[in-house]
Amino acid sequence: MAQHLRDHAVGRTVARVDVASMSVLKTADPPFTALHGREVTGATRHGKYLDLVCGDADRGDLHLVAHLARAGWLRWSDKLAATPPKPGRGPISLRVHLGGVGFDLTEAGTQKSLAAWIVEDPEQVPGIARLGPDALELDADRLAALLDGRTERIKTVLTEQSTIAGIGNAYSDEILHAAKLSPFATAGKLDEAAVTRLHGCVQEILRDAVERSLCQDAARLKAEKRSGLRVHGRAGLPCPVCGDTVREVSFADRSMQYCPTCQTGGKRLADRRMSRLLK
Repeated sequence: MAQHLRDHAVGRTVARVDVASMSVLKTADPPFTALHGREVTGATRHGKYLDLVCGDADRGDLHLVAHLARAGWLRWSDKLAATPPKPGRGPISLRVHLGGVGFDLTEAGTQKSLAAWIVEDPEQVPGIARLGPDALELDADRLAALLDGRTERIKTVLTEQSTIAGIGNAYSDEILHAAKLSPFATAGKLDEAAVTRLHGCVQEILRDAVERSLCQDAARLKAEKRSGLRVHGRAGLPCPVCGDTVREVSFADRSMQYCPTCQTGGKRLADRRMSRLLK
């Protein structure tokens, strides 16, 4: 998505920003109008945060930083509607006009977690300031050091952004499946061979996902992501590696998927939420 912005937004000028949901903006100073008239000079990411750099020769850079959370998305349009989105209606939270083209930050569902900041330095965003090393920059020794002594489940540690930045719920499922590790395994008890295998799968799964996505239009990124998943979101379907049924463990606000044969020696993991429902 950052690459898409580099290809399509860099070099354009911010004509206007429309805020349809004030709750999405987590900063008030500088105001969103401070982006008006600035040239987009770059786009990057910090873990799972998108960063649109808007420069001005006299006033310096401002960064429009966004975290899409679980249900958020960036929707690019080559013919962006000039009419501002209606506040409080529909999925659009924020719209950036770039001279006839531009993008909307949207969020589906009723649980609103999409967030945006306008800052002079990305480190002013609390979540970015707390990020651990980027997953794609980790070597095996650094990963081993991060896991050493940790008593949490490996699934939890992989998705903890202050420990490792950039791995979410879906790709942690994919990484653990490829590494043949139970998501409930204790992170600090993995032996050297398991950590080496895990590191290799982190790099392989994430780099493959990025490479497959780079050639896609922004509108197709979600479909491209789903097409490459082997266990996440595939509960009840056969594992493409061994043919066993992919199983699911549900939590209050999310779920994870795994293959018993590939990852847990055939054992089904306890799903406490389902157990409570059955009582």
